[in-house]
Amino acid sequence: MHGHAAEGLVRAHAGSHGHVGPGRTVDRLTREAYERESLRSGATLAAGAGDRVRPEEPDAERTCFERDRDRIVHSTAFRRLAGKTQVVVHPTDHQRTRLTHALEVAQVATSIARGVGVNVALAEAIALGHDCGHGPGGHASEDAFDAYVPGGFDHGPWGADVSLLDLNLCAQTLDGIRNHSWSRPAPSTVEGEIVSWADRIAYCAHDLEDAVHAGILGTDEIPDAVADVAGRSRREQLGHFVRAVVAGVAEHGEVGMAADSAAALASLRAFNYERIYVRPESLAQSRAVVEVLQALVEHFTAHPGALPGTVVPTDDPVLTAVTYVAGMTDRFAFDLAVRDLGWASERLPLRPGG
Repeated sequence: MHGHAAEGLVRAHAGSHGHVGPGRTVDRLTREAYERESLRSGATLAAGAGDRVRPEEPDAERTCFERDRDRIVHSTAFRRLAGKTQVVVHPTDHQRTRLTHALEVAQVATSIARGVGVNVALAEAIALGHDCGHGPGGHASEDAFDAYVPGGFDHGPWGADVSLLDLNLCAQTLDGIRNHSWSRPAPSTVEGEIVSWADRIAYCAHDLEDAVHAGILGTDEIPDAVADVAGRSRREQLGHFVRAVVAGVAEHGEVGMAADSAAALASLRAFNYERIYVRPESLAQSRAVVEVLQALVEHFTAHPGALPGTVVPTDDPVLTAVTYVAGMTDRFAFDLAVRDLGWASERLPLRPGG
């Protein structure tokens, strides 16, 4: 219970072999120096405490982007991703949630960032935080909240400017989170552009794998335009597309991929839209999500006293209600509709087989 003490040091294991040779600890200044010496031109370099809205003292051990990564991982918004829909509401034990998607995007993004020699810590921080602005119930939450947010609800800016605001993240991290979607302006860093590709690569391959496991379609139905270039399995597809981005940077000095690989990725995304995202069952699920989230927003707008004391009110009661509802997990939102709004469970998004 207390470890194993000998010669002034407590070890976790008896007979420990965790010996290292002579050397110094690798503190922040050492890491920053390594970045300056080893990262390629165009990479984003960490410096001091980073470019933050509220100035801070630098950390002794971690670079500014490593601190951002740690703050995101320990945030409430990130933890709640475990209870938010990626594609399927009420996922089984083996289907993705927003949390597992974020982790998988980080894996793809860091693989590319290492391969091209840019800032891995920044790429990882952006990837882990990129979906923290999503509401419950998947992308349908954006449709639900659009009516209440001037200019529409977009999970990227919402994540950077609302969900993660209190973390005081670096400007480069927030920029990558805000602009990771392809419909947004280009991110200001090469690491942000890498995450934009990593997100699309990850959700195309992983959503397809979830659909296959759920029996929605079979791997033999994957278009030849995809399979002939990138294969039929998740492993083949991720490997091909990661290498394609690395090769694109190596050849052109910009983040992208060759036309044949990009066409295969586009074909995979189009196939997923047709066979997964807009199939009748998915559209019915989305309509049910929109109805329950809008009912909750209307309820808390009309009854601000029902909001918990932890909610910080704003000058706009509608935006206060949206902020609260957008932060909910799927289960919390659906249970609240039944408990506080008196909804029959039949009005909620159905469980598989429901």
